[in-house]
Amino acid sequence: MFDNLLSSFGNHWHFAAHRSQLSAVNPIDNPLREPMLLTCEDVNIHCISNVCTHRGMLICSESSDARRLRCPYHGRIFNLNGEFRSMPEFSEVENFPTDVDNLAHFPLAEWKGLLFNTVSAENFEAFIEAVDARLGWLDIENYKHDISRHRSYNIECNWALYVDNYLEGFHIPFVHGDLHKVLDYDAYRTELFDGGVLQIGIANDGEPSFDLPEDHPDSGQKIAAYYYWLFPGLMLNFYPWGLSVNLVIPEAVDRTRIVYHGFVGDSSMLGKGAGGDLDKVEAEDQFVVEGCQKGVSSIAYERGRYSPTKETGVHHFHRILTE
Repeated sequence: MFDNLLSSFGNHWHFAAHRSQLSAVNPIDNPLREPMLLTCEDVNIHCISNVCTHRGMLICSESSDARRLRCPYHGRIFNLNGEFRSMPEFSEVENFPTDVDNLAHFPLAEWKGLLFNTVSAENFEAFIEAVDARLGWLDIENYKHDISRHRSYNIECNWALYVDNYLEGFHIPFVHGDLHKVLDYDAYRTELFDGGVLQIGIANDGEPSFDLPEDHPDSGQKIAAYYYWLFPGLMLNFYPWGLSVNLVIPEAVDRTRIVYHGFVGDSSMLGKGAGGDLDKVEAEDQFVVEGCQKGVSSIAYERGRYSPTKETGVHHFHRILTE
């Protein structure tokens, strides 16, 4: 069941990168489990296979400013658009090269400088519609990648437990003491949409909040954070300082990797408010989800009921899983 579910991830869009973090050659690290590269050729960005068409060796393991792709196994060379360029010891091969010697291309889409890739998903506009409707006014394309905010965590829990925890603010007073001080718990709200969930954190008095346009649907409210989850495991966390992207990458039934990328729009707001200490919040979340992994494996546990006021996001996620 686990492998079948992961194979379906190719039918969905996944975060690949922000333009500000791109080199010429960029291996993609996301839940697709398909080796891919983002390559930059002048103004063009390609999403191509990272698998050599000769013997299946992975071509690149790290980002670089190389002007061509060279397989480290037998030296086959490709242009940055994936086209075969040359190969030693193949001068006598007949009918070579052909199109099958080029690297495969995969769908790539862009929204405000954020790049998304897939194996077979369609209709990117529907995927990003809910985010764009609320936050299309932000200058995200000019945010800058902050490498110091990159994290990669290995967690001993099923990926769905991590998503469960993300999709409710119910636990904030019990697990996140410092975060609870900056958010108005009673005003915290959850909105559901097709394929995702939005949670809106309202700032307590004196805490940082967005300067929203007058015609914004939340105008006049002190919004501390917009937390978007897009199925299956993409989390877009918008704060007054910028954007934290969280990727939930299943590694095994009981093991998950979480990758953070940070993109800064206003450095003067770093370290403040709901997005002030993400490392502490993450550590607190990991403690509870790893505890839940052990607990749900118990023969004494049967799935509990949902809070109708605080766990609508979790329920929505579970319904998507069963569709």
